[in-house]
Amino acid sequence: MLENLGQRIRLLRKQKGISLNVFAKELGVSSGYLSGLETGKTENIPLKVLEKLQEELAILPMETDDNEISHRFAAIRQHYDKLLEKDPEAANYLLSTFENGVRFFLLGSKEEQ
Repeated sequence: MLENLGQRIRLLRKQKGISLNVFAKELGVSSGYLSGLETGKTENIPLKVLEKLQEELAILPMETDDNEISHRFAAIRQHYDKLLEKDPEAANYLLSTFENGVRFFLLGSKEEQ
């Protein structure tokens, strides 16, 4: 499981465009430790590091089929909830924009009534 977790951490870190060194610094660990974690060579994760990983990447829960879309939506939901607390108007605008965009691409430029 740790190897899959490490692969997931690397994938999500890269998707966010964060370098290994920068992310290690954000987590408060060495780049060597983070590299070992991502490659499955590190066998233990301190709880505070796991909590930071969850906060930054929404890595848990892990699904057995590694459904990337589900993970991405989980991360989006986490960020949305934080934004909702900070700026409800902006959060509602983004959600509305997403909903309208999905409707547009499903229905074309015509709205179903």
